[in-house]
Amino acid sequence: MTAQAAETGDLVAVIGLEVHVQLETATKIFCGCSTDVGDDEPNTHTCPVCLGLPGALPVLNEGAVEAAVKVGKAIDAEIPEETTFHRKNYYYPDLPKNFQITQYDAPICQNGALEFSVDGRRRSVDIRRAHLEEDPGSIKHVREGTEGLESRTVSIERADYTLIDYNRAGTPLMEVVTEPDFRDPAEVRKFLEKLEEVLEYLGVFDPGRDGSLRIDANLSMVPAEEVDEDGEIPEDVLEAANRTEVKNISSHKGAEKALAFEKSRQKKLVESGRAVEQETRHFNETHGNTVSMRSKEEEKDYRYFREADLPPLQVADWKERIAIPELPDARRERFAAEYGLSDEAASKLTSTKQVADFFEDVAEEFDPDLAATWVADNLLGELNYRDMAITDIDDRFDEVMRLVELVAEDEITAKNARETVLRTMLDEGNAPDTVVEDADLGKTSGDEVAAAVTAAIDENPGAVEDYHDGDDNAINFLVGQVMQKTGGSADPGDVNQLLREELEG
Repeated sequence: MTAQAAETGDLVAVIGLEVHVQLETATKIFCGCSTDVGDDEPNTHTCPVCLGLPGALPVLNEGAVEAAVKVGKAIDAEIPEETTFHRKNYYYPDLPKNFQITQYDAPICQNGALEFSVDGRRRSVDIRRAHLEEDPGSIKHVREGTEGLESRTVSIERADYTLIDYNRAGTPLMEVVTEPDFRDPAEVRKFLEKLEEVLEYLGVFDPGRDGSLRIDANLSMVPAEEVDEDGEIPEDVLEAANRTEVKNISSHKGAEKALAFEKSRQKKLVESGRAVEQETRHFNETHGNTVSMRSKEEEKDYRYFREADLPPLQVADWKERIAIPELPDARRERFAAEYGLSDEAASKLTSTKQVADFFEDVAEEFDPDLAATWVADNLLGELNYRDMAITDIDDRFDEVMRLVELVAEDEITAKNARETVLRTMLDEGNAPDTVVEDADLGKTSGDEVAAAVTAAIDENPGAVEDYHDGDDNAINFLVGQVMQKTGGSADPGDVNQLLREELEG
């Protein structure tokens, strides 16, 4: 279902996406070369197959096919009886064969959809197809350093020469092609966030890999009167509207910025009576604008023909055989129902599969409300402040669990646990018991707290008088005095109750 048209004066933006997802497999899609290239030397993860040398034959990676089927199930797509591969012919220096093995008229997934939320409303975007293909290599444009300066990577127009690295050539990609259902760049960003969330839950995608998700976006402007009440636009209107394609956008935020600029640029052209050229453009992240690269290719320019070295693949039964995990929306609903969480807390706790898994581990041992507070608020809050992800501490989950245990068993105060122990753990790498011992944060005994309460009352008669006069803020002052006397090791709630009992006694 398309969205209601987001009008810009008398024009409406029409946006479709081609999202290239790097699938997480140990080896490349048609050979045995490792995909774990990291910072390895260029051109060290190559073989005759991914270099396209004469006589080398591709062998399809079963793991890539399984990953594609999982994606198909997650977007409720049709998976056909048979899928085939084609050669897409075009020349780029990082494409060693001068063609790309991809899928054409028989993709492995088609006619799916993905739901997401934007501005508090639910949206569903149709996915025309999702198909497998190989990634090209990578190009680095280099400018020679002057005396005393090192060479550096620059834009192509400023480069002295270009280097090519084929380590990435042959990495398995899945290209997700949407219908032109988007009407606003903000919708695109939310869709991409949801797509990445689903892919991460499926275990087929690592967002931390460089270049793991790249976006090509098509945008055109059509007259608002051509859009019906349901947001539908006739096919002939879409065909008549010249569109531009913005290539190789590398982030959700970048996609929103690039399309916002392109939407404004095309609107100005149309309103001034000038034509929108059908072309391919590049998004300059530094300047936040798009620049022309070349005239846009059409399908016929690629001269597709069947890949003779790969037989048709029978995949219909794979959909039943391959299981997928509980997806984010379903898990979010279950968390709200099973643990009594708010929508906000459930959303935080299902933001990634690893966060959701860890929360459930903590909730099995401790009260779910306590688990939710510590994972959703305290832990994620401190990680976000440090620009860290949950994956940065996945080898320390047992330490976080121990910290929650110290709070649950009333051995330290929640305040000290959050503000001192957790922060020291993250900043210095210490274990929670070590921090508690070094900072002497163990809770004071009941007698010590009682003595501190008595002393605070005796030393602050003015506050006591204010309390009896009905100034309830005075109790907060007295609580602070007790906390100071106990070095913050008393529970503020217990102190508040003890003070009220003593003052009313």
